[in-house]
Amino acid sequence: MSKPPKQHCNDQSEEGSSRRSFLNKLWIGVGVVAVIEFVGIVTAFLRPRKTKAKAGDFGTIIEAGPVEKIPLDSVTAFVRGRFYLARLEDGGFLALSRKCTHLGCTVPWVSREKKFICPCHSSAFDIRGEVISPPAPRALDIYHVFIENNIVKVETGRRIKRTEFRAEHVTYPKKKIDGATG
Repeated sequence: MSKPPKQHCNDQSEEGSSRRSFLNKLWIGVGVVAVIEFVGIVTAFLRPRKTKAKAGDFGTIIEAGPVEKIPLDSVTAFVRGRFYLARLEDGGFLALSRKCTHLGCTVPWVSREKKFICPCHSSAFDIRGEVISPPAPRALDIYHVFIENNIVKVETGRRIKRTEFRAEHVTYPKKKIDGATG
């Protein structure tokens, strides 16, 4: 007597093929999701953001305050404007970029040492943004400072690259002459 062939073997074959089919579909699905994510990321980088600038955002004019309220030989951080306002001993103003000219790390002002020290590679800059310890290749970049109605203002729309400190980078308040108006 012969026994009928077992259906069990066929079931295993179908089970193996259905498992293989499932894994193939899974990998295709993962691939499709990866392609969609990649296209989304590339599109986000290529398309400019359409946000309106708020007062104090980068690219606007920031009011730093009245001349007399900013102490001599001081540095004030303006986080939203991404700059430091330095008031020199002689009363002049400089708006210094917060980015190190070596690799672009944010450079904090260390008040007890009276200098900016880059945490990435230890470049150091004086209150005028001049390099006092390499590897930074040049002075900190600056922003245009102007004084209007005795209020110090900084235009953050264009960073000015410079190789070294020069006197013409400094903005001074106009001196009032006794008896004169304005």
